[in-house]
Amino acid sequence: MYIPFRKELTVNTTLKKGAMHKKTLSDITCKGSRVLMRVDFNVPLDDQGNITSDKRIVEALPSIRKVTESGGRLILMSHLGRPKGKVVPELSLSPVAGRLSELLDTKVVMAEDCIGTGVMQQALALQDGDIMLLENLRFHPEEEKNDPEFARELASLGEIYVNDAFGTAHRAHASTEGICRFVQPSVAGFLIEKELKYLGRALHDPERPFLAILGGAKISGKIDVLENLFGKVDAVLVGGAMIFTFFRAMGYETGKSLVEEDKVELASELLETARKNNLRMLLPEDVVAAPELAATAETRTVAVTDIPGDMMGLDIGPKTIDSYSREILQAKTIVWNGPMGAFEVEPFAEGTIAIARALADATAKGSISIVGGGDSAAAVTKAGLAQGITHISTGGGASLEFLEGKELPGISALND
Repeated sequence: MYIPFRKELTVNTTLKKGAMHKKTLSDITCKGSRVLMRVDFNVPLDDQGNITSDKRIVEALPSIRKVTESGGRLILMSHLGRPKGKVVPELSLSPVAGRLSELLDTKVVMAEDCIGTGVMQQALALQDGDIMLLENLRFHPEEEKNDPEFARELASLGEIYVNDAFGTAHRAHASTEGICRFVQPSVAGFLIEKELKYLGRALHDPERPFLAILGGAKISGKIDVLENLFGKVDAVLVGGAMIFTFFRAMGYETGKSLVEEDKVELASELLETARKNNLRMLLPEDVVAAPELAATAETRTVAVTDIPGDMMGLDIGPKTIDSYSREILQAKTIVWNGPMGAFEVEPFAEGTIAIARALADATAKGSISIVGGGDSAAAVTKAGLAQGITHISTGGGASLEFLEGKELPGISALND
């Protein structure tokens, strides 16, 4: 279902300047200096405290090796989980220190805390090439409050600051934003540099046709992304439960499907604007419906104009999969954020998995594909297609805010 949309060519010049022109690890000399690096080691743990995926640790290795191999004295800091400003032994970063030691085949010193006299003594004792990992930053409530004194005490541990935690770059915390006021230089690590390269290029200098795929449950969660991308993309594919708010605005019966009642008027305004302008926007033709969201539910594929009153749409249907896949294969730059349906429940996963396959096929033919973290990244991984995507963002919330055109505090604070 094709709906033309408005085309207003706008560029967020503040974001472009603030995010794209930052100094990186390649611009500094680390030898003999204590390098304080913010990483994202918020890894998943099982009930026994074992790491179930070390992907976030592995992602940080290039920056870590750059510092240590050039003779820097590396001090790593991260949060883990949500201890809410209290010491929670189960959320200690000690298992991460162990796994990092294995990956690097070198000893990683585990600090007793992230601030304090003992930690300072440990930092001062480091030799060239040594690595120390601070204890969970969020054991201190001052971290999330961006407390200046806490930021100053963190900063006192190092002589150079590197932010390589894109997943927290949208948060103005002491270790991501406040610290930059007290330690110079403050630069981006290789992971953040990679994120900005792909996301920034897509927004400001894409190879065309440029296609955005937006899914998820609610229009309210994607409206800023829509508004920022509409002036930049050549086409938008829409999926997820938010389609039903559009369909309600179009006068269709939506059965028991999720509808944001307070956003129907907004959806109607967007559709009205669409009729007056010429940017291609596609909504599904058919959906997979069921009486309830359950793995055992009896499903039925129906046209979007014919959803039964006692059923809800929970995935895009085969006709939509076919038309969306053709669009994807014709695009040269593709950004995807949000699943096409309730992919975590097996009967409603096919639409999202099919989009992931189409994305991998387009990439194999030379297109640039960017997956914006979160559920989309989980879907690509679930489909076993992660290696077939050009770039999968390490920060769901950060990538979403970047696509919304918002300034990311943890990146803006770095040196231009």
